[in-house]
Amino acid sequence: MQKFKTVVFFLGLILFFSCEDRLDVTPEDSVEIETVFDTRGSINGAVVGIYSKNQSGDLNGNPQLISDFMTDNVNFVGSFPSLQEIDQYETLATNATLDNIWADAYELIGAANNIIVNLPDVDLVDLTDADKAQFIGEAKFLRALTYFQLVNLFAQPFQFNGGTNLGVPLALIPYSPEIPLSEFQLERSTVNEVHALIEQDLLDAIAGLPEDNGERAEAGSARALLARLYLYREDWNNAANFADQVISSGEYELVPNFDFYDDNPQSPENIFSVINTPTDGPQDEDVPGSDEVYVNFYNPAPGGRGDAPFSQDLIDTFAAEPGDRRFDELSQAATDAGGNDTFFTTKYPDIVNNASDGMVLRMADMYLMRAEANLRGGTAIGDTPLNDVNIVRARAGLAPLGAVDLDAILLERRKEFCFEGLRRMDLLRNNLNLRPGGGPESAPGADKVIFPIVDDELVNNPNITQNPGNF
Repeated sequence: MQKFKTVVFFLGLILFFSCEDRLDVTPEDSVEIETVFDTRGSINGAVVGIYSKNQSGDLNGNPQLISDFMTDNVNFVGSFPSLQEIDQYETLATNATLDNIWADAYELIGAANNIIVNLPDVDLVDLTDADKAQFIGEAKFLRALTYFQLVNLFAQPFQFNGGTNLGVPLALIPYSPEIPLSEFQLERSTVNEVHALIEQDLLDAIAGLPEDNGERAEAGSARALLARLYLYREDWNNAANFADQVISSGEYELVPNFDFYDDNPQSPENIFSVINTPTDGPQDEDVPGSDEVYVNFYNPAPGGRGDAPFSQDLIDTFAAEPGDRRFDELSQAATDAGGNDTFFTTKYPDIVNNASDGMVLRMADMYLMRAEANLRGGTAIGDTPLNDVNIVRARAGLAPLGAVDLDAILLERRKEFCFEGLRRMDLLRNNLNLRPGGGPESAPGADKVIFPIVDDELVNNPNITQNPGNF
Protein backbone atom coordinates (compact mmCIF):
# COMPACT_ATOMS: atom_id res chain seq x y z
CA MET A 1 0.00 0.00 0.00
CA GLN A 2 1.06 3.58 -0.44
CA LYS A 3 2.02 5.13 2.89
CA PHE A 4 -0.84 7.62 2.76
CA LYS A 5 -3.36 4.91 1.96
CA THR A 6 -2.06 2.71 4.75
CA VAL A 7 -2.64 5.49 7.26
CA VAL A 8 -6.15 6.02 5.97
CA PHE A 9 -7.03 2.31 5.84
CA PHE A 10 -5.91 1.49 9.34
CA LEU A 11 -6.86 4.69 11.04
CA GLY A 12 -10.44 4.05 9.99
CA LEU A 13 -11.68 7.26 11.57
CA ILE A 14 -12.69 9.33 8.57
CA LEU A 15 -16.46 9.23 8.99
CA PHE A 16 -18.37 9.11 12.24
CA PHE A 17 -21.98 9.62 13.05
CA SER A 18 -23.93 11.24 15.83
CA CYS A 19 -27.26 9.39 15.74
CA GLU A 20 -27.87 6.83 18.50
CA ASP A 21 -30.23 4.50 16.68
CA ARG A 22 -30.44 4.93 12.90
CA LEU A 23 -27.90 4.11 10.20
CA ASP A 24 -28.99 6.83 7.78
CA VAL A 25 -27.39 9.72 9.65
CA THR A 26 -25.23 12.66 8.70
CA PRO A 27 -21.44 12.23 8.95
CA GLU A 28 -19.53 14.43 11.34
CA ASP A 29 -16.04 15.76 10.72
CA SER A 30 -13.06 13.55 11.44
CA VAL A 31 -12.33 13.17 15.12
CA GLU A 32 -9.30 12.22 17.16
CA ILE A 33 -9.02 8.67 18.47
CA GLU A 34 -9.45 9.70 22.11
CA THR A 35 -12.60 11.69 21.26
CA VAL A 36 -14.29 8.58 19.87
CA PHE A 37 -14.38 7.03 23.33
CA ASP A 38 -15.48 10.13 25.27
CA THR A 39 -19.17 9.26 25.38
CA ARG A 40 -21.49 6.39 24.67
CA GLY A 41 -22.94 8.43 21.83
CA SER A 42 -19.59 8.95 20.14
CA ILE A 43 -18.77 5.25 20.48
CA ASN A 44 -22.10 4.33 18.94
CA GLY A 45 -21.37 6.84 16.19
CA ALA A 46 -18.05 5.17 15.47
CA VAL A 47 -19.76 1.79 15.17
CA VAL A 48 -22.40 3.25 12.86
CA GLY A 49 -19.50 4.63 10.85
CA ILE A 50 -18.36 1.06 10.15
CA TYR A 51 -21.80 0.29 8.73
CA SER A 52 -21.45 3.36 6.54
CA LYS A 53 -18.17 2.07 5.16
CA ASN A 54 -19.95 -1.21 4.41
CA GLN A 55 -22.34 0.77 2.18
CA SER A 56 -19.51 1.50 -0.24
CA GLY A 57 -20.19 0.14 -3.70
CA ASP A 58 -16.69 -1.32 -3.61
CA LEU A 59 -17.69 -3.61 -0.74
CA ASN A 60 -21.34 -4.23 -1.55
CA GLY A 61 -22.15 -3.82 -5.20
CA ASN A 62 -19.04 -4.36 -7.29
CA PRO A 63 -17.98 -7.65 -5.62
CA GLN A 64 -21.44 -9.10 -6.21
CA LEU A 65 -21.55 -7.79 -9.77
CA ILE A 66 -18.18 -9.23 -10.78
CA SER A 67 -18.88 -12.50 -8.96
CA ASP A 68 -21.98 -13.00 -11.12
CA PHE A 69 -20.63 -11.90 -14.49
CA MET A 70 -17.52 -14.06 -14.07
CA THR A 71 -19.96 -16.97 -14.08
CA ASP A 72 -22.87 -18.12 -16.24
CA ASN A 73 -25.46 -15.72 -14.79
CA VAL A 74 -24.73 -12.34 -16.40
CA ASN A 75 -23.89 -11.26 -19.93
CA PHE A 76 -21.72 -8.25 -19.19
CA VAL A 77 -21.90 -5.72 -22.04
CA GLY A 78 -20.41 -2.72 -20.24
CA SER A 79 -17.61 -0.47 -21.37
CA PHE A 80 -15.58 0.04 -18.18
CA PRO A 81 -12.08 -1.31 -18.96
CA SER A 82 -11.50 -2.58 -15.42
CA LEU A 83 -14.74 -4.58 -15.53
CA GLN A 84 -14.07 -5.84 -19.07
CA GLU A 85 -10.72 -7.22 -17.87
CA ILE A 86 -12.50 -9.24 -15.20
CA ASP A 87 -15.22 -10.43 -17.55
CA GLN A 88 -12.60 -11.69 -20.02
CA TYR A 89 -10.34 -13.28 -17.36
CA GLU A 90 -7.55 -10.84 -18.18
CA THR A 91 -7.42 -9.06 -14.84
CA LEU A 92 -4.22 -7.17 -13.99
CA ALA A 93 -2.87 -6.04 -10.63
CA THR A 94 -3.43 -2.44 -11.73
CA ASN A 95 -7.19 -3.01 -12.09
CA ALA A 96 -8.90 0.05 -10.60
CA THR A 97 -12.02 -1.80 -9.46
CA LEU A 98 -9.99 -4.31 -7.46
CA ASP A 99 -7.78 -1.57 -6.02
CA ASN A 100 -10.87 0.17 -4.67
CA ILE A 101 -12.26 -3.07 -3.21
CA TRP A 102 -8.97 -3.75 -1.42
CA ALA A 103 -8.66 -0.18 -0.16
CA ASP A 104 -12.21 0.11 1.13
CA ALA A 105 -12.05 -3.30 2.77
CA TYR A 106 -8.96 -2.49 4.81
CA GLU A 107 -10.35 0.92 5.70
CA LEU A 108 -13.40 -0.79 7.19
CA ILE A 109 -11.22 -3.36 8.94
CA GLY A 110 -9.16 -0.55 10.46
CA ALA A 111 -12.29 1.16 11.78
CA ALA A 112 -13.51 -2.14 13.24
CA ASN A 113 -10.12 -2.78 14.84
CA ASN A 114 -10.31 0.58 16.57
CA ILE A 115 -13.47 -0.52 18.38
CA ILE A 116 -12.38 -4.11 19.00
CA VAL A 117 -8.98 -3.20 20.47
CA ASN A 118 -9.70 0.03 22.35
CA LEU A 119 -13.27 -0.24 23.63
CA PRO A 120 -12.66 -2.96 26.27
CA ASP A 121 -10.54 -0.54 28.36
CA VAL A 122 -13.06 2.31 28.20
CA ASP A 123 -14.85 3.11 31.48
CA LEU A 124 -17.87 5.41 31.24
CA VAL A 125 -20.76 5.82 33.63
CA ASP A 126 -23.40 5.38 30.92
CA LEU A 127 -21.60 2.54 29.09
CA THR A 128 -22.74 -0.87 30.34
CA ASP A 129 -21.04 -4.19 29.80
CA ALA A 130 -23.93 -5.11 27.48
CA ASP A 131 -23.27 -1.94 25.46
CA LYS A 132 -19.61 -2.86 25.10
CA ALA A 133 -20.43 -6.43 24.10
CA GLN A 134 -22.89 -5.24 21.45
CA PHE A 135 -20.58 -2.62 19.94
CA ILE A 136 -17.64 -5.02 19.83
CA GLY A 137 -19.92 -7.73 18.44
CA GLU A 138 -21.04 -5.46 15.63
CA ALA A 139 -17.45 -4.52 14.82
CA LYS A 140 -16.41 -8.17 14.80
CA PHE A 141 -19.33 -9.16 12.58
CA LEU A 142 -18.49 -6.47 10.03
CA ARG A 143 -14.79 -7.32 10.16
CA ALA A 144 -15.61 -11.01 9.62
CA LEU A 145 -17.94 -10.19 6.72
CA THR A 146 -15.24 -8.08 5.08
CA TYR A 147 -12.46 -10.64 5.53
CA PHE A 148 -14.76 -13.33 4.17
CA GLN A 149 -15.33 -11.28 1.05
CA LEU A 150 -11.63 -10.52 0.64
CA VAL A 151 -10.49 -14.13 1.00
CA ASN A 152 -13.19 -15.32 -1.42
CA LEU A 153 -12.06 -12.81 -4.06
CA PHE A 154 -8.27 -12.86 -3.70
CA ALA A 155 -7.57 -16.50 -2.75
CA GLN A 156 -8.39 -19.92 -4.08
CA PRO A 157 -11.14 -21.59 -2.03
CA PHE A 158 -10.61 -24.06 0.79
CA GLN A 159 -11.06 -26.95 -1.65
CA PHE A 160 -7.99 -25.92 -3.67
CA ASN A 161 -5.44 -27.16 -1.14
CA GLY A 162 -7.29 -27.78 2.10
CA GLY A 163 -6.99 -24.11 3.04
CA THR A 164 -3.19 -24.14 3.31
CA ASN A 165 -2.90 -21.84 0.28
CA LEU A 166 -2.35 -18.11 0.74
CA GLY A 167 -5.29 -15.93 1.73
CA VAL A 168 -5.03 -12.23 2.60
CA PRO A 169 -3.11 -10.21 5.21
CA LEU A 170 -4.73 -10.19 8.65
CA ALA A 171 -4.61 -6.68 10.09
CA LEU A 172 -5.69 -6.86 13.73
CA ILE A 173 -4.60 -3.56 15.25
CA PRO A 174 -5.79 0.00 14.62
CA TYR A 175 -3.43 2.58 13.26
CA SER A 176 -1.45 4.63 15.74
CA PRO A 177 1.34 7.11 14.98
CA GLU A 178 3.44 5.36 17.64
CA ILE A 179 3.40 2.09 15.71
CA PRO A 180 6.00 1.73 12.93
CA LEU A 181 4.55 1.50 9.45
CA SER A 182 6.36 -1.80 9.03
CA GLU A 183 3.87 -3.35 11.47
CA PHE A 184 1.20 -2.91 8.81
CA GLN A 185 3.29 -4.36 5.96
CA LEU A 186 1.97 -7.84 6.52
CA GLU A 187 2.49 -11.19 4.88
CA ARG A 188 -0.53 -13.04 3.57
CA SER A 189 -2.06 -15.45 6.06
CA THR A 190 -3.35 -18.78 4.79
CA VAL A 191 -6.99 -19.34 3.94
CA ASN A 192 -7.28 -21.50 7.06
CA GLU A 193 -5.88 -18.70 9.22
CA VAL A 194 -8.25 -16.16 7.71
CA HIS A 195 -11.17 -18.52 8.19
CA ALA A 196 -10.14 -19.13 11.80
CA LEU A 197 -10.27 -15.39 12.52
CA ILE A 198 -13.66 -15.11 10.81
CA GLU A 199 -14.96 -18.06 12.83
CA GLN A 200 -13.76 -16.60 16.15
CA ASP A 201 -15.08 -13.13 15.31
CA LEU A 202 -18.51 -14.59 14.56
CA LEU A 203 -18.59 -16.77 17.67
CA ASP A 204 -17.71 -13.69 19.72
CA ALA A 205 -20.37 -11.68 17.88
CA ILE A 206 -23.03 -14.31 18.65
CA ALA A 207 -22.17 -14.03 22.34
CA GLY A 208 -22.23 -10.24 22.36
CA LEU A 209 -25.06 -9.26 20.02
CA PRO A 210 -28.75 -9.11 20.94
CA GLU A 211 -31.21 -11.38 19.16
CA ASP A 212 -33.09 -8.32 17.89
CA ASN A 213 -31.00 -5.32 16.92
CA GLY A 214 -33.24 -3.52 14.46
CA GLU A 215 -31.50 -2.70 11.19
CA ARG A 216 -28.08 -3.57 12.57
CA ALA A 217 -26.24 -6.87 12.84
CA GLU A 218 -27.67 -9.22 15.45
CA ALA A 219 -26.85 -12.67 16.79
CA GLY A 220 -28.77 -14.33 13.95
CA SER A 221 -26.69 -12.44 11.39
CA ALA A 222 -23.51 -13.89 12.87
CA ARG A 223 -24.98 -17.41 13.00
CA ALA A 224 -26.03 -17.16 9.35
CA LEU A 225 -22.61 -15.99 8.16
CA LEU A 226 -20.95 -18.68 10.25
CA ALA A 227 -23.17 -21.29 8.56
CA ARG A 228 -21.94 -20.01 5.19
CA LEU A 229 -18.31 -20.18 6.33
CA TYR A 230 -18.75 -23.79 7.48
CA LEU A 231 -20.48 -24.69 4.21
CA TYR A 232 -17.57 -23.29 2.22
CA ARG A 233 -15.20 -25.32 4.40
CA GLU A 234 -17.27 -28.51 3.99
CA ASP A 235 -17.91 -28.70 7.72
CA TRP A 236 -21.34 -30.13 7.05
CA ASN A 237 -22.44 -30.71 10.62
CA ASN A 238 -21.70 -27.17 11.78
CA ALA A 239 -23.12 -25.67 8.58
CA ALA A 240 -26.41 -27.53 9.08
CA ASN A 241 -26.49 -26.76 12.80
CA PHE A 242 -25.98 -23.01 12.48
CA ALA A 243 -28.39 -22.69 9.56
CA ASP A 244 -30.91 -24.64 11.62
CA GLN A 245 -30.39 -22.32 14.59
CA VAL A 246 -31.33 -19.36 12.40
CA ILE A 247 -34.37 -21.12 10.97
CA SER A 248 -35.64 -22.29 14.36
CA SER A 249 -34.92 -19.02 16.19
CA GLY A 250 -38.30 -17.49 15.38
CA GLU A 251 -36.61 -14.19 14.49
CA TYR A 252 -36.89 -14.72 10.71
CA GLU A 253 -39.10 -16.53 8.23
CA LEU A 254 -39.26 -17.52 4.59
CA VAL A 255 -41.87 -14.98 3.49
CA PRO A 256 -44.51 -15.95 0.91
CA ASN A 257 -43.58 -13.34 -1.72
CA PHE A 258 -40.64 -11.33 -2.99
CA ASP A 259 -41.56 -7.91 -1.60
CA PHE A 260 -38.39 -7.91 0.50
CA TYR A 261 -36.48 -6.76 -2.60
CA ASP A 262 -38.51 -3.56 -2.73
CA ASP A 263 -36.59 -1.56 -0.11
CA ASN A 264 -38.01 -3.50 2.82
CA PRO A 265 -35.20 -4.11 5.33
CA GLN A 266 -37.66 -5.02 8.08
CA SER A 267 -38.93 -8.06 6.15
CA PRO A 268 -38.40 -11.23 8.22
CA GLU A 269 -36.72 -12.71 5.12
CA ASN A 270 -33.71 -10.43 5.69
CA ILE A 271 -31.11 -11.61 8.19
CA PHE A 272 -28.60 -8.95 7.19
CA SER A 273 -28.72 -6.53 4.29
CA VAL A 274 -26.93 -3.37 3.22
CA ILE A 275 -29.57 -0.74 3.85
CA ASN A 276 -29.62 2.22 1.49
CA THR A 277 -31.93 5.21 1.86
CA PRO A 278 -32.62 8.22 -0.38
CA THR A 279 -30.40 10.35 1.88
CA ASP A 280 -27.40 8.04 1.55
CA GLY A 281 -24.77 8.86 -1.00
CA PRO A 282 -21.23 7.91 -1.92
CA GLN A 283 -18.61 8.59 0.71
CA ASP A 284 -16.79 10.64 -1.89
CA GLU A 285 -17.63 11.59 -5.45
CA ASP A 286 -15.31 8.94 -6.90
CA VAL A 287 -16.67 6.02 -4.84
CA PRO A 288 -20.27 5.02 -5.61
CA GLY A 289 -22.54 3.67 -2.91
CA SER A 290 -23.76 0.09 -3.08
CA ASP A 291 -27.22 1.22 -4.16
CA GLU A 292 -25.77 3.06 -7.16
CA VAL A 293 -23.83 0.01 -8.34
CA TYR A 294 -26.83 -2.30 -8.09
CA VAL A 295 -29.24 0.17 -9.69
CA ASN A 296 -26.94 1.43 -12.44
CA PHE A 297 -25.64 -1.91 -13.72
CA TYR A 298 -28.66 -4.15 -13.20
CA ASN A 299 -31.28 -1.82 -14.69
CA PRO A 300 -31.75 -0.89 -18.35
CA ALA A 301 -31.83 2.66 -19.65
CA PRO A 302 -33.37 5.04 -18.88
CA GLY A 303 -32.25 5.10 -15.29
CA GLY A 304 -29.64 2.37 -15.44
CA ARG A 305 -26.67 1.63 -17.68
CA GLY A 306 -28.04 -1.63 -19.09
CA ASP A 307 -24.64 -3.31 -18.66
CA ALA A 308 -25.57 -6.51 -16.79
CA PRO A 309 -28.55 -8.41 -18.22
CA PHE A 310 -29.35 -12.09 -17.83
CA SER A 311 -27.03 -14.43 -19.68
CA GLN A 312 -28.69 -16.59 -22.31
CA ASP A 313 -27.71 -19.59 -20.23
CA LEU A 314 -29.62 -18.25 -17.23
CA ILE A 315 -32.64 -17.43 -19.40
CA ASP A 316 -32.56 -20.99 -20.73
CA THR A 317 -32.27 -22.37 -17.19
CA PHE A 318 -35.45 -20.63 -16.12
CA ALA A 319 -37.20 -21.59 -19.37
CA ALA A 320 -36.51 -25.26 -18.67
CA GLU A 321 -39.06 -25.13 -15.84
CA PRO A 322 -41.76 -22.58 -16.75
CA GLY A 323 -43.77 -20.76 -14.13
CA ASP A 324 -40.87 -19.87 -11.83
CA ARG A 325 -41.90 -16.71 -10.00
CA ARG A 326 -38.21 -15.82 -9.59
CA PHE A 327 -38.17 -15.15 -13.31
CA ASP A 328 -41.77 -14.17 -13.99
CA GLU A 329 -41.92 -11.59 -11.17
CA LEU A 330 -38.26 -10.56 -10.86
CA SER A 331 -37.30 -9.84 -14.46
CA GLN A 332 -38.19 -7.35 -17.15
CA ALA A 333 -37.70 -7.45 -20.91
CA ALA A 334 -35.56 -4.57 -22.17
CA THR A 335 -32.69 -3.63 -24.47
CA ASP A 336 -29.17 -3.80 -23.10
CA ALA A 337 -26.34 -1.32 -23.64
CA GLY A 338 -25.31 -3.24 -26.76
CA GLY A 339 -28.75 -2.91 -28.34
CA ASN A 340 -29.79 -6.53 -27.73
CA ASP A 341 -33.29 -7.55 -26.62
CA THR A 342 -32.91 -9.42 -23.35
CA PHE A 343 -34.00 -9.50 -19.70
CA PHE A 344 -32.88 -7.59 -16.60
CA THR A 345 -33.41 -8.39 -12.94
CA THR A 346 -35.81 -6.26 -10.90
CA LYS A 347 -34.24 -7.15 -7.57
CA TYR A 348 -32.90 -3.58 -7.28
CA PRO A 349 -35.90 -1.50 -8.36
CA ASP A 350 -35.42 1.93 -6.78
CA ILE A 351 -33.85 3.81 -9.70
CA VAL A 352 -35.37 7.14 -8.65
CA ASN A 353 -33.85 7.29 -5.16
CA ASN A 354 -30.87 4.94 -5.54
CA ALA A 355 -32.16 3.28 -2.40
CA SER A 356 -32.37 -0.42 -3.22
CA ASP A 357 -30.86 -2.61 -0.52
CA GLY A 358 -28.10 -5.15 -1.07
CA MET A 359 -28.90 -8.71 -0.02
CA VAL A 360 -26.21 -10.33 2.15
CA LEU A 361 -27.93 -13.00 4.26
CA ARG A 362 -31.54 -14.11 3.95
CA MET A 363 -33.76 -17.02 4.88
CA ALA A 364 -33.85 -18.90 1.58
CA ASP A 365 -30.09 -19.34 1.92
CA MET A 366 -30.52 -20.92 5.36
CA TYR A 367 -32.87 -23.57 3.95
CA LEU A 368 -30.69 -24.33 0.94
CA MET A 369 -27.49 -24.37 3.01
CA ARG A 370 -29.11 -26.71 5.51
CA ALA A 371 -30.28 -28.90 2.64
CA GLU A 372 -26.80 -29.10 1.09
CA ALA A 373 -25.01 -29.66 4.39
CA ASN A 374 -27.44 -32.39 5.45
CA LEU A 375 -27.28 -34.06 2.04
CA ARG A 376 -23.50 -34.09 1.92
CA GLY A 377 -23.12 -34.93 5.59
CA GLY A 378 -25.70 -37.71 5.56
CA THR A 379 -27.77 -36.06 8.30
CA ALA A 380 -31.24 -34.57 8.72
CA ILE A 381 -30.60 -31.75 11.18
CA GLY A 382 -33.81 -29.72 11.47
CA ASP A 383 -35.42 -31.32 8.41
CA THR A 384 -34.61 -33.38 5.34
CA PRO A 385 -32.80 -31.94 2.31
CA LEU A 386 -35.85 -32.72 0.16
CA ASN A 387 -38.22 -30.76 2.41
CA ASP A 388 -35.86 -27.79 2.61
CA VAL A 389 -35.52 -27.59 -1.18
CA ASN A 390 -39.24 -27.97 -1.71
CA ILE A 391 -40.16 -25.15 0.67
CA VAL A 392 -38.01 -22.78 -1.42
CA ARG A 393 -39.48 -24.17 -4.64
CA ALA A 394 -43.01 -23.75 -3.30
CA ARG A 395 -42.49 -20.03 -2.82
CA ALA A 396 -41.23 -19.87 -6.39
CA GLY A 397 -44.46 -21.50 -7.58
CA LEU A 398 -42.85 -24.77 -8.62
CA ALA A 399 -44.04 -28.33 -8.03
CA PRO A 400 -42.25 -30.31 -5.32
CA LEU A 401 -39.46 -32.65 -6.26
CA GLY A 402 -39.70 -36.34 -5.43
CA ALA A 403 -35.97 -36.67 -4.75
CA VAL A 404 -33.06 -34.32 -4.44
CA ASP A 405 -29.34 -34.48 -5.19
CA LEU A 406 -26.50 -31.96 -5.14
CA ASP A 407 -27.18 -30.82 -8.71
CA ALA A 408 -30.78 -30.03 -7.80
CA ILE A 409 -29.70 -27.99 -4.77
CA LEU A 410 -27.13 -26.03 -6.77
CA LEU A 411 -29.74 -25.35 -9.44
CA GLU A 412 -32.13 -23.93 -6.84
CA ARG A 413 -29.31 -21.83 -5.41
CA ARG A 414 -28.56 -20.47 -8.86
CA LYS A 415 -32.14 -19.46 -9.57
CA GLU A 416 -32.76 -18.13 -6.06
CA PHE A 417 -29.59 -16.04 -5.68
CA CYS A 418 -28.80 -14.87 -9.21
CA PHE A 419 -27.63 -11.22 -9.14
CA GLU A 420 -26.77 -11.53 -5.42
CA GLY A 421 -23.15 -12.58 -5.89
CA LEU A 422 -23.14 -16.17 -4.59
CA ARG A 423 -22.78 -18.08 -7.87
CA ARG A 424 -18.99 -17.80 -8.29
CA MET A 425 -18.18 -19.44 -4.95
CA ASP A 426 -20.92 -22.06 -5.37
CA LEU A 427 -19.18 -23.18 -8.56
CA LEU A 428 -15.57 -22.93 -7.37
CA ARG A 429 -16.15 -24.77 -4.09
CA ASN A 430 -17.89 -27.57 -6.01
CA ASN A 431 -15.09 -27.92 -8.59
CA LEU A 432 -17.25 -26.62 -11.45
CA ASN A 433 -16.26 -24.38 -14.34
CA LEU A 434 -17.44 -20.80 -13.95
CA ARG A 435 -18.90 -20.76 -17.46
CA PRO A 436 -20.62 -23.57 -19.36
CA GLY A 437 -18.24 -24.88 -21.96
CA GLY A 438 -15.70 -22.39 -20.70
CA GLY A 439 -12.03 -22.77 -21.43
CA PRO A 440 -9.26 -23.52 -18.95
CA GLU A 441 -9.16 -19.89 -17.84
CA SER A 442 -12.53 -20.30 -16.06
CA ALA A 443 -11.88 -23.76 -14.60
CA PRO A 444 -11.60 -24.34 -10.83
CA GLY A 445 -8.06 -23.65 -9.67
CA ALA A 446 -7.19 -21.56 -12.73
CA ASP A 447 -5.09 -18.49 -12.02
CA LYS A 448 -7.65 -15.85 -12.90
CA VAL A 449 -10.77 -17.26 -11.34
CA ILE A 450 -9.34 -15.34 -8.38
CA PHE A 451 -7.90 -11.85 -8.43
CA PRO A 452 -4.35 -10.50 -8.28
CA ILE A 453 -3.11 -8.76 -5.18
CA VAL A 454 -3.42 -5.11 -6.15
CA ASP A 455 -0.46 -3.12 -7.42
CA ASP A 456 -0.51 -0.53 -4.63
CA GLU A 457 0.02 -3.31 -2.09
CA LEU A 458 2.78 -4.93 -4.15
CA VAL A 459 4.70 -1.68 -4.55
CA ASN A 460 4.53 -0.61 -0.92
CA ASN A 461 4.54 -3.87 1.01
CA PRO A 462 7.81 -5.81 0.67
CA ASN A 463 6.28 -8.79 2.50
CA ILE A 464 3.34 -9.44 0.20
CA THR A 465 3.20 -12.35 -2.26
CA GLN A 466 1.38 -12.15 -5.58
CA ASN A 467 -1.01 -14.82 -6.85
CA PRO A 468 0.36 -17.10 -9.60
CA GLY A 469 -0.23 -15.91 -13.13
CA ASN A 470 -1.25 -12.40 -12.15
CA PHE A 471 0.92 -9.43 -13.04
